[in-house]
Amino acid sequence: MSKKIYVGNLSFRTTEEELTSLFEQIGAVESVSIITDRDTGRSKGFGFVSMSDEDAEKAIAAYNGKEVGGRALTVNEARPMVKKEFTSRAGRNNRW
Repeated sequence: MSKKIYVGNLSFRTTEEELTSLFEQIGAVESVSIITDRDTGRSKGFGFVSMSDEDAEKAIAAYNGKEVGGRALTVNEARPMVKKEFTSRAGRNNRW
């Protein structure tokens, strides 16, 4: 079984290849994705790494708070994504 790990506070210049090689020092990496802005293509400073449960626990212990690229990483088990409901502000509290 694999576990998805959240990796936050990444340098905006960190590549998926660099993240892969960092986590491969712990164990086999199944997948890596760095989240980017859909309009600019620029990194949002966080990503996800999938590894086996055992390796994921080791990676969280090893890399949470570790400085990489001048930034202290936030590494923990990824939580399920919650869909945000977007509503128009125009219709609320309009008292013109």
